[in-house]
Amino acid sequence: MNTRIRSRCGWAIALLALSGFVAPAPANDAAPAHGIAMHGDLAYPADFTHFKYANPAAPKGGVLRQYSIGTFDSFNPYIAKGNPAAGITRIYDSLMTASMDEPFSRYGLLAESIETPSDRSWVAFTIREGARWHDGKPVSAEDVIWSFNTLLEKGSPMFGFYWAGVEKVEKTGDRRVKFSFKPGENRELPLILGQLPVLPKHYWENRNFDETTLEPPLGSGPYEVAAFEPGRYVSYRRRADYWGADLPVNRGHNNFDSLRWEYYRDMSVAIEALKADAYDIRLENSGSKWATAYDIPDVRDGRLRKESIPHQRNQGTQGFIFNLRRPQFRDRRVREALGYAFDFEWMNKNLSFGLYQRIRSYFENSELAARGLPSPAELEILEPLKGRIPEEVFTREFQPPKTDGSGKIRSNLRRATELFAEAGWKIVDGRLIHVETGEPMAFEILLPSAGLERTALPFKKNLERLGVAASVRTVDTAQFRQRMDTFDFDMTTQRILQSSSPGNEQREFWSSESAKREGGRNLMGIENPAVDELIELVIAAKTREDLITRVHALDRVLLWGFYLIPHFYNDVDWLLYWDRFGRPEIVPTEGLAIGTWWYDKAKAARLEAALGGGG
Repeated sequence: MNTRIRSRCGWAIALLALSGFVAPAPANDAAPAHGIAMHGDLAYPADFTHFKYANPAAPKGGVLRQYSIGTFDSFNPYIAKGNPAAGITRIYDSLMTASMDEPFSRYGLLAESIETPSDRSWVAFTIREGARWHDGKPVSAEDVIWSFNTLLEKGSPMFGFYWAGVEKVEKTGDRRVKFSFKPGENRELPLILGQLPVLPKHYWENRNFDETTLEPPLGSGPYEVAAFEPGRYVSYRRRADYWGADLPVNRGHNNFDSLRWEYYRDMSVAIEALKADAYDIRLENSGSKWATAYDIPDVRDGRLRKESIPHQRNQGTQGFIFNLRRPQFRDRRVREALGYAFDFEWMNKNLSFGLYQRIRSYFENSELAARGLPSPAELEILEPLKGRIPEEVFTREFQPPKTDGSGKIRSNLRRATELFAEAGWKIVDGRLIHVETGEPMAFEILLPSAGLERTALPFKKNLERLGVAASVRTVDTAQFRQRMDTFDFDMTTQRILQSSSPGNEQREFWSSESAKREGGRNLMGIENPAVDELIELVIAAKTREDLITRVHALDRVLLWGFYLIPHFYNDVDWLLYWDRFGRPEIVPTEGLAIGTWWYDKAKAARLEAALGGGG
């Protein structure tokens, strides 16, 4: 610093001292706590014994067989490369764990306590003294720091978005790690740092973390890899010496001696395998399959249970998404027009037995979904963005195009044609052509599963009536993931799950920075400064009321951007399972907690007798 600058700084300091100004000190009102809530108070006190939706007396034993589609080629679920094995995260513990009957709360798992000041400008975790890796070595503060830095440097891009607000991580005690944050409002950071999966530094430091591996890694969690064959199955065994078995957050959980995932090449084969008792439990997501595929004696006689279980879970959104990196989709009017070719009412009636509801929000089935016109509180947020967001945000409630379900959608197609004309497209000899360039409207709908063709093919047929040359292509899961990671697609289907308390992950879903990073989750390629600003407001929300208001504002801007053609959702879980299990009576607000189920020996014996010794 030169003399002139020092002189000016000295005068400034002197004037501030005379005026009585005192620079604010860093917040230091933190105290160790057993958990943390995003907004409001925790539901469970420091001396709680178990989550109310778990049965602490649940017996241990047995096996739970589940299914997955495709194959796997890696036991590292935290990098962008490869297809990780189903269930592999069960071998690890995180600093904290979630409660399924609160919007967003975390309770200590590896961490015995969390400290954060009222302004949440930093957070510190103290590791439990008894926490151990499966090789017996203690989980250390160095493991936490190494995990954070490695995931940030070599892990999936999502970690960079989650933890972008962290300025520094340091060891501040034998078992204490402190994360200091960059300036700005980010009240969610302490909670999402609690989600940090802690990995063993001593295991990974001589291995290539950023490469796929089929060497079963070292963990600290309730399970370890027992056996596997890529493309066929992966099996995990419960650790009898699991260090955290008796923690309040774990009582009534991790009850099966073995967890096994069977792999199938497609969903139709998987459904037939369930009927043959090749695995135990299935959450059905197809209305037509739910209505027609399970009319078999084992279901009618109650051996294979078929139940609809209501839930209050945020359904996020799902639909045909546009890749805005493709020039034909950059005009909002074109995207709106293409949405008129999707006949939800006909599809729901004829293909899904009327079991679904239409999605009208990016946060569907929750209080976060925007409805009606903006409230005064929302307008305070939205009005400064006027001119940069669609005018409809202020004047109209978003509603997807509707039909009468007859398949006759002439009025919808007429409106689509009008929008195309406004955007510079016209039909010439049955083809939709851009007036200036002469380029036809043509694109591929890329799918990861043949089951999705039931939705895509009727849509394609209606697009043809508009002169659009759309093709449908189904590829295997490995190729599909590779093409998603590199944004090599025109249109595809995507389901974007949301939590009850949206925050930092919104950057990964919609931010301009995420749109540029391969392997990220902004598949649509949204680069909208107004959306970026709204995301930061959501992250900075200090109260639940503020969060709801800000999410409503973000929801409206996303909806009127026509970044996707919304599909449908279901507010019940369609569950099928062989009757050899027990489960708690209480279902948490987030829905099924299969991690609290247990193997019931008496039920299993009755079932095996009824099946003639099979199963």
